[in-house]
Amino acid sequence: MAIVTSLPDQFRTAARGAGATAADADLDSAANYLLTRWNEPQRHYHDETHLAAVLTVVDRFAELAPHPDRVRLAAWMHDAVYDPRALGDANERDSAEFASGLLVTLGVPDEVAAEVARLVGLTAGHATEDDDPDGELLCDADLAILAADEERYAGYSAAIRREYAHVPDSDFRAGRSRVLTELLKLPSIYRLAPIREAWEARAQANLKAELELLA
Repeated sequence: MAIVTSLPDQFRTAARGAGATAADADLDSAANYLLTRWNEPQRHYHDETHLAAVLTVVDRFAELAPHPDRVRLAAWMHDAVYDPRALGDANERDSAEFASGLLVTLGVPDEVAAEVARLVGLTAGHATEDDDPDGELLCDADLAILAADEERYAGYSAAIRREYAHVPDSDFRAGRSRVLTELLKLPSIYRLAPIREAWEARAQANLKAELELLA
């Protein structure tokens, strides 16, 4: 079996695994189009590097999910629409709608496209229902950065601030504090046991330290 290296190769493989019937050239075009979105100028954290990091985590823990290719496609789509000026969960809702439409055009069965869209929507609040390992893996992968070492976490926080450069400092500090507080209110930041055991303590410490800096 060939080793998958490039991001378009990964997209094509995941799409095929999810039932896509479009030609390889169309799948590659879709992947490259998505990458243009992931490299838009307003992105400083939610960019291609983040996409690749999420996919790496999904691959690492793929055996924990019954439908890993759907999770991979949801990773590709979860920030396909990203406007830091959008309100509430508009980015996630728009990304979910975009995902469903694009995947159907690529020949992914309607029910699978709808499921990928559902997974994308979960990234708005990172709260999953019981017995949703696909959703748990996506959310855990999306939040993997929270368990980074001190240097990487600081870089992540700084990149988020750059994405919200249009927001006055006092408003940003208040809004960012709310986001971190909501994450800390979750039963746990990570849902899947192996990930939680490996990363939870570090993520909790990082969030609490950032909250202290924002106070």
